Amino acid sequence: QVQLAESGGGSVQAGGSLGLSCAASGHTYGSRCMGWFRQAPGKEREGVAAVYRDVGNTIYADSVKGRFTITQDNARNTVYLQMDSLKPEDTAMYYCAAHQWAGCTLDSDDYNIWGQGTQVTVSS
Repeated sequence: QVQLAESGGGSVQAGGSLGLSCAASGHTYGSRCMGWFRQAPGKEREGVAAVYRDVGNTIYADSVKGRFTITQDNARNTVYLQMDSLKPEDTAMYYCAAHQWAGCTLDSDDYNIWGQGTQVTVSS
């Protein structure tokens, strides 16, 4: 079983930057695809970005394209989310997720392993 541990997040003013990290441990073959999701109060969980670790292919939600970057360090089994030009609407709990199957999407139903989440707050 894979365990995911997120770190980073916090509070920043609009236009600022934050970085998130997600370290996978355990049977990391179960994390071929790793993604970031977010959920704001009263809203559904939204896929933000994902990376297919075997080949490094990435996918982004339209709302974050050009502002967020997902990268990976396979030696450390860690995935990062660099968030730039943050907006108040980016405020949410951010979750790291993973699954072991081929291909990555931003559909949370595809993911079977989840971290506990880290809060990101962007003030105007």
